[in-house]
Amino acid sequence: MATKKASKKAASRKSPAKKSPTKKSPAKKAPAKKAPAKKSATKTTATKKSAAKKTASRKSTGRKFRPGVGKQVQTEMHEMHQGELKSGRSGKKVTNPKQAIAIALSEARKKGEKVPPNPNK
Repeated sequence: MATKKASKKAASRKSPAKKSPTKKSPAKKAPAKKAPAKKSATKTTATKKSAAKKTASRKSTGRKFRPGVGKQVQTEMHEMHQGELKSGRSGKKVTNPKQAIAIALSEARKKGEKVPPNPNK
């Protein structure tokens, strides 16, 4: 009896025999549609030129704030990572980097640095 049970288990474990792939009849493909003719090339080049002029006139330095403000943010982030940065009223430890940056910008405003005004006020 033990051999019959073992043979049944082995038979049930085997994967079913793979079926041979059946060939399908080749389907006819529809001919590719032609791209619509270009209407006015002058309008598209005019818009590209005006967009290029706008981006070329702006000089991006990659900075949002002044270098002094960046130094303030750097010190506040360092305090946060050390576990020394505390929030204003409650005095709890600050663990969120965004909150640390907000504190740094607020302190920079108090010092008189050139920082955009707080959008929440």
